[in-house]
Amino acid sequence: MIAMILAFASETLEVLAVTTSAGNQTQDKTNYNARTIMTFMGVDNVPVARGCEKPLCRELRIAADVHGESGLDGADLGIPGFESDRRHAVELMRDILEKSDEKVSIIVTGPMTNVAILLALYPRLSNKIDCISFMGGSVYGGNTTPRAEFNILVDPEAAQIVLRSGVPLIMSGLEVTHQAQIKHEDIAAIRAIGNKLGAVTADLLDFFIKAATPPLFAPEWHREGAHMHDPCAVAVLLDESKFQIGEFFGDIETSGEYSVGNTVIDVFNKMKKPPNVKVAFDLDNNWMRELILESIAKFK
Repeated sequence: MIAMILAFASETLEVLAVTTSAGNQTQDKTNYNARTIMTFMGVDNVPVARGCEKPLCRELRIAADVHGESGLDGADLGIPGFESDRRHAVELMRDILEKSDEKVSIIVTGPMTNVAILLALYPRLSNKIDCISFMGGSVYGGNTTPRAEFNILVDPEAAQIVLRSGVPLIMSGLEVTHQAQIKHEDIAAIRAIGNKLGAVTADLLDFFIKAATPPLFAPEWHREGAHMHDPCAVAVLLDESKFQIGEFFGDIETSGEYSVGNTVIDVFNKMKKPPNVKVAFDLDNNWMRELILESIAKFK
């Protein structure tokens, strides 16, 4: 939801479509939630399309323990005010790319199934994509298994297709998203904005901060707070200078007893392969917090 708020509030991004996939919850729930959020924000002129119901070749796993049974627990946003587009997500993205006179960026905040199928079916459209900014992966350790971050683990084969596609990529993995933190005082500031969106966002963050930040021993880059994972994939397109970014060769491990879903980032260039992905390692979190507050304040 906060990623969508940043995108729709931005004066530099034009949102052409929203597509959904199964991931944090089932497709039915994620699509319903996307349309509910947009209705609540007063956005009804952007198409929303359903994507894939499950990963390419694995059974679906969801994250109800973090985001609740609805996938958006913690507040009542009402009901959607419009229906999904009749096209499949892949068809909608294809149509937008074909008709656009300029390159289009794709922001991925869940499993990469839809985008992988788009690239596999329509490779000729790759040169119409300016970049794919994705939230997912980790250089040093996972949050679902010792090696795998959730979004990549759900569909590692799809992620592998995307990383091998040759399209410009920006990865916002756990190293940076665990530093994009909202604390209790920030939630209070969001609620104090005084609009309906601020109140609902604060309620959702109250739920999320309890579910997503258990006490644990972790590396220095893991900081306590409600981690703004998905918003990083939007924010890095708004101002890349606010992030510390390196360019490396990267790939996805799809087999192995312990390493399925591992995002293999060759930080020390041991494989001597050309870089294919920009990786964010750090960000200006004060700027990020202000960006979130300012974006929410733009809505009634």
